[in-house]
Amino acid sequence: MRAVIQDRYGSADDVEVADLPEPVPADDEVLVRVRAVSLNGSDRENLTGSPGYARLGGLRRPRHPVPGSDVAGTVVAVGTSVTEYAPGDDVFGELAGYRGGLAEYVATSPRLLARKPPALPFAEAAAIPQAGGIALRATRGLRPGDQVLVNGAGGAGGAFVIGLARHLGARVTAVDRADKSGHLLRAGADDTIAFERSDWADQRDRYDRVVDLVAHRSPYRVHGALRPGGSYLMVGGRTRVLLGTAVAGPVLRRLTGKRVGVLMVPQSRADLEEVTALVTAGAVGPVIDEVYPLEEAPTALARLAAGDSLGKLVVTVP
Repeated sequence: MRAVIQDRYGSADDVEVADLPEPVPADDEVLVRVRAVSLNGSDRENLTGSPGYARLGGLRRPRHPVPGSDVAGTVVAVGTSVTEYAPGDDVFGELAGYRGGLAEYVATSPRLLARKPPALPFAEAAAIPQAGGIALRATRGLRPGDQVLVNGAGGAGGAFVIGLARHLGARVTAVDRADKSGHLLRAGADDTIAFERSDWADQRDRYDRVVDLVAHRSPYRVHGALRPGGSYLMVGGRTRVLLGTAVAGPVLRRLTGKRVGVLMVPQSRADLEEVTALVTAGAVGPVIDEVYPLEEAPTALARLAAGDSLGKLVVTVP
């Protein structure tokens, strides 16, 4: 089979498309014929090996040589103990702990998958799992009129957070590069901030919730932008900021009543089905910037690393 191979950390120049043996599913796995894969910020981290926590799956080289976690495709074989899926079932999901999605076939656990709605195209289905799960958890509990800021909103998952927050009645300020402001407004943001021109953390008592997809500020710096009772949720960013946020969060909450912490997003089929129901109902949806064939996956990864995409990058597998 054709597959993307990454045998070391580095850049898209260190990735190639080559032939690999077709995987054989274990007794408790399914074999999926991949139709589409979407790229996430975590794929950029796994490509470069940075921040440091990206190397938890392999200190010197990736433990899984085939990248890609958000997939959609069709089950073609099942292990002897698998009863919930059968060959011919269309599925999608995030292959956390497995990766291997950027290939013609991938063997994975059925618990990581959900049934793809028939009317949902494979490319759109592949764009939902990680971004949709983060957005669902990051916006849970929002009320109409809440002021929400999304930092790093122009990347793979930002549009999903914007869309869900707006669906819940919040007013959204989106932060990214100045040249992405039009995209952010089209995605549903009420206001935008260009980070080259202004630092959102300079504002005081402004937001009920901050969703930070690219955190690099101290937790002591960001909590001042929150209204009383507000919450700051770190999703991705530098290792030292993650550790600092995890340690300082409980202290700041006791001192100020403001919640500062790391957003935990467990693998959840129920979450995936919930956000997908919103997509199929037309309430929210992923924003796809560009679609690439598998043979051009290194180009897609290079764009992901450059950070200039306006939404999701998707790789299709013929």
